[in-house]
Amino acid sequence: MIVKTLPVEQAVGRKISHDLTLIDPETGFKGARFRRGHVIAEGDVPLLRRMGKSNIPFLELAPDELHEDDAALLLGERMRGAGLELRGPEEGKCTLVAARDGLLLFSDEDIDFINDDPDWLFTTRPNKTPVTKGMAAAAFRIGPLSMERDRVDRARKASPLSVLPWASLPAALVTTGREIYEGTVRDAFLPKLLKKLDVYGAPFLGQTLCPDDRDSILGAASAWIEKGARVIICTGGMSVDADDMTPGAIESMCDDVVFRRIPVIPGANLMLARRGNAFVLGVPASAVFFGRTSLDMVLDRLYAGIPPSGAEVRRWGKGGLCRNCVSCSYPGCAFSARS
Repeated sequence: MIVKTLPVEQAVGRKISHDLTLIDPETGFKGARFRRGHVIAEGDVPLLRRMGKSNIPFLELAPDELHEDDAALLLGERMRGAGLELRGPEEGKCTLVAARDGLLLFSDEDIDFINDDPDWLFTTRPNKTPVTKGMAAAAFRIGPLSMERDRVDRARKASPLSVLPWASLPAALVTTGREIYEGTVRDAFLPKLLKKLDVYGAPFLGQTLCPDDRDSILGAASAWIEKGARVIICTGGMSVDADDMTPGAIESMCDDVVFRRIPVIPGANLMLARRGNAFVLGVPASAVFFGRTSLDMVLDRLYAGIPPSGAEVRRWGKGGLCRNCVSCSYPGCAFSARS
């Protein structure tokens, strides 16, 4: 690439080679004030000077080189998977925006592969975390104004990102505890669960109250599976006290236990098991008292169709301690990022 620089007054009548950025602290504007291809006019000179542009660069690219805009576009076309839209370039940067609500999914190794080239700058939201329609999921550009085509082709070997849509899995709640079953204490979890399920658009089939009895819990959960529930949430009785029967009931009715505990706080006593195509969760009391727990992470994965394995959740301890922020920003926080 050859760069020829002209004083701004002598650049009048020439086409700008790349977007020129205006940063105006008074109005809060930051963006491309003059776009690539704009022909500089006499009236532009005062503003260009105010932008700090005393000299304007003009680029001459070699046959094997690509402009920053074209490099970003080519990579963006490759990295745009299902559920994403490509926007840009502006100021050399392209953005992948969620076209639907769901779970962002990509290969950590492939993002690292792109960024192994120090002139590529590829950033994302955390992997396997929820995004909503219209939210930026990734943004990327090259650092210099041009790049050799073979380096762009190398980056394009990475696999695309995608947004997995939420599956409409019917859910049911089995609430355990003699104090709730006999009406001494009101169940406080149901309203919280309904709010969580609303995010996924999941139908709620109903709730069964059970005493601290293994056969009652087993029978209630099995009955909901027969009625079409794909996610059965059993609350209460998940500790190690003599009255805590829920883990044994879940284990005896399911084909396999994915995990019995999870290194995430709050919610360490969360249990996940399978029976056919249904999932049964044993949810500890922390889900009643805390706004976000390990349950939220696992529900995100179940409703996106990529349930975590037992081996995977053993790696969730790093960053798995919630800060209990006064104003909760989940899933826009490190606690949600359990990839």
